[in-house]
Amino acid sequence: MKIILWGINYAPEPIGIAPFNRDLCEYLAARGHEVAAMTSFPYYPHWRKERGDRGRWSRTDLIAGVRVHRCWCYVPSVVTSLGRIVHELSFGLVSAVQLLFRPRADIYVVVSPPLALGFFAWIVTALKRSRYVFHVQDLQPDAAVELGMVRRGWFTRALYALERLAYAKAAVVSGISRGMMTAIRAKGVSGAKLVLLPNWLRTDAAASAPAKSRAGARGRFGVPDGTLLAVYAGNLGRKQSLEILMEAAYLLAARSPASAVPIHFIIAGDGAARPALEKSLAAHPQLGVRLLPLLCDDDYAALLRAADVALITQAAGTGRFFFPSKLLSVLAAGLPVVAVADATSELARAVREGGFGCAVQPGDAIGLAEVLRRLGRNRAPLEAWSAATGWARQFSRESILPRFEQVLLAAAGEKQDIQPPPLPEAALPA
Repeated sequence: MKIILWGINYAPEPIGIAPFNRDLCEYLAARGHEVAAMTSFPYYPHWRKERGDRGRWSRTDLIAGVRVHRCWCYVPSVVTSLGRIVHELSFGLVSAVQLLFRPRADIYVVVSPPLALGFFAWIVTALKRSRYVFHVQDLQPDAAVELGMVRRGWFTRALYALERLAYAKAAVVSGISRGMMTAIRAKGVSGAKLVLLPNWLRTDAAASAPAKSRAGARGRFGVPDGTLLAVYAGNLGRKQSLEILMEAAYLLAARSPASAVPIHFIIAGDGAARPALEKSLAAHPQLGVRLLPLLCDDDYAALLRAADVALITQAAGTGRFFFPSKLLSVLAAGLPVVAVADATSELARAVREGGFGCAVQPGDAIGLAEVLRRLGRNRAPLEAWSAATGWARQFSRESILPRFEQVLLAAAGEKQDIQPPPLPEAALPA
């Protein structure tokens, strides 16, 4: 079967959606399908193209047996709502034109965001007499409204109209969490068209690196013995609302020395919120917070070995609309989690049901500081939570990727039943 994955992010981008797009393409190619990807030149999470890619219109790379067709798109130097809109529309338009001049695929896997790809996929597949699966990694319009990135009005009505069209014209609409599927169904999409396709547990450096001493890893990052190390690693964006980590660090640092517990924060990554974090740290150098760049695989694995607890944060009101894939990588490393998320979010539900950590409400810096202070004094909960991190094993590649292939075969009309075998009941919180 000829398959084209159509999405704005792909390897070598190290975080976010790109690694999953690459995994899917390489798995399908290994299964004997003819697979290509239509994507942009790498830019994420730095929001900056490599010097040699700037101004280039197109290029084709061969990565692990997959032909990766790259096309130009606008990448804003400062990420604003308007800049992001132009960025996504430019990719949709240029990539659609390129696909119209390329051989037809039996099925197109359209990865959203960008939401507008659904509109362009409808045009391309109608002209090519083909079909597309609309794979939703993030309910983009809902999250944008909740974050205040766009105001309700004619523009949001246009976004929701684009969303309805993308769902209506797709052969299959898939999402990565049960909460997301519930939200899509509430938008009027037939349950017969919906398929749950969670992200999977990737074989990365955190899970596969040879075991090394924890003491050595802590020394690598300059963390003294007896200090509680809490880490956040990944995208530094608005959806993560990372200012709560700075507020909690300030509260902990403000306690009197006699009652203080040694707690150290490391924030590693890149993204639109990094300049604000740098400014905050420059204004408060006394905080026990280090801001590191996006780490290579070996350094990321060492950071997880050194840490006592992983921090995963979400802005208020956004937890229904996306599910943080970083959760799986930290659990694969046996690291317990303290989450900042709405009680009704997928992340908070997973933490409760998996028993591998605890969650506090967005904006509750006092609550977050108190949780970390208690953990610094008593490590017993961390040991119990760490023992429960095996919850992530249900998201193995061996479980999820064959299911994805079956969905594509059905959507292309090569098998009758569009619904693949069900996932285990615990696969994601209901």
